[in-house]
Amino acid sequence: MNSREKVVVRVWLNDYPVVPLFLTETKELARRFGEAHPEYEIEVRGCDFLELPRRVAEAARRGDPPAIVQNFYTSTQLARDILGADGGPLFTPVGRAVAGREWILGEPVVLDDLVPAARDYYTIDGELAAMPPLTSTTLLYANTTLLRAAGVTEVPRTWHEVEAAAKAVAALRGGPEHAITWPNHGWIFQQAVAQQGGLLADHGNGRSGRAETVDLASDEMLAFAEWWARLHREGHYLYTGVRAAGTDTYRAWEENYAAFAGQRTALVLSTSVEAERMVGAGREGGFTVVASPMPCNGEVPYAGNLIGGDSLWLSGGLDDATQDGALAFLQFMVHPANAAERHRTSGFIPITRASADLLEEEGWFDANPHHRVALDQLAAGDGSPAARGALLGDFVGIQDVMTAAMHDVLAHGAEPAARLTRATAEAQALLDDYNAHCLGTAPGPRGPNRFRVG
Repeated sequence: MNSREKVVVRVWLNDYPVVPLFLTETKELARRFGEAHPEYEIEVRGCDFLELPRRVAEAARRGDPPAIVQNFYTSTQLARDILGADGGPLFTPVGRAVAGREWILGEPVVLDDLVPAARDYYTIDGELAAMPPLTSTTLLYANTTLLRAAGVTEVPRTWHEVEAAAKAVAALRGGPEHAITWPNHGWIFQQAVAQQGGLLADHGNGRSGRAETVDLASDEMLAFAEWWARLHREGHYLYTGVRAAGTDTYRAWEENYAAFAGQRTALVLSTSVEAERMVGAGREGGFTVVASPMPCNGEVPYAGNLIGGDSLWLSGGLDDATQDGALAFLQFMVHPANAAERHRTSGFIPITRASADLLEEEGWFDANPHHRVALDQLAAGDGSPAARGALLGDFVGIQDVMTAAMHDVLAHGAEPAARLTRATAEAQALLDDYNAHCLGTAPGPRGPNRFRVG
């Protein structure tokens, strides 16, 4: 069979300048899939992650979308709203397309084996909308060498314990000026609200219907913002002054990493993907780093922490051969050995329970306990709409409203409740405008009018 007779499955992936491995690894998986299924060619293309959703929407309007598209987790509602040339949703739920099959082209279907927190995030209206190959969460990294010197023997698990540890670090002669840092980024807000069982939006966080109302001044949001502001006011929290928004997003995360690696703080909140890098910074700097769950509000029941990362979406309207090739490739990507290897090279969690079991059997987690924490944290969630996370239109714009409000609190002394109440009105205007375009009640063509990623 020559290449012209092959069924071509086009795959468009995010090209992240700071995370190139997924693209190169997927191309290698595509090559191996082609060897196992010579009747198929998986054509992988990388696109600037900031431009990919818009380019997909344009291709859909032309009637020429790729078969598989990668979307960042905050683009989930956006992906649901992108329209095909026929005016219907571009993407079809992966679970619906699998249609209960256990094997596709000889590849075992693994949807039921996905890590529950990742599966639940992308389960909408009772169907798995997309396949998540890259999943992370937020962890606390502790310089236990500094903590022990300050008399702190346990890594803090609650906000109160963070404050107690911060006061001990502040009293340490020759210790860092600040105890803790984290980036002013929307993901951190989402995590803190979810931990407390709070919602960002109505209709069950946008899961029992399209989110129509957003609340950035809920009790849960204010509890977190006021605690954060108090840590900063008392000198315990290091704010670099950089909002993790737009082109400054990467810089904000890097500056917080640099503060921790340079022992200018004893604690840092960051993504679980950074676990190896954080522990490595300790080895290079001569101090011990322990990964731990993200501290929570100990005054209320814990609901769970959210995922981050990306998912792969399946275009609707494909012919049977192309759809089956696309679905089989999605299963092949998260085959236990492949998912385990991706975890080892990237730091994203092993996305199936079988891949985690494989790593456990190999002794990986015993040798690298910092990689186990994210799995344990996600497994502790209660599966509620709060723990599953919000689905919002123009999510990135709403996140930017959050970070702008908190910047005013930290840098200019704004009162949290008043500033977040104003932020709610700003976010509501963004959501209303987005929904109006998607529902066809705004001037212009029906469909998303904002395609920002972050």
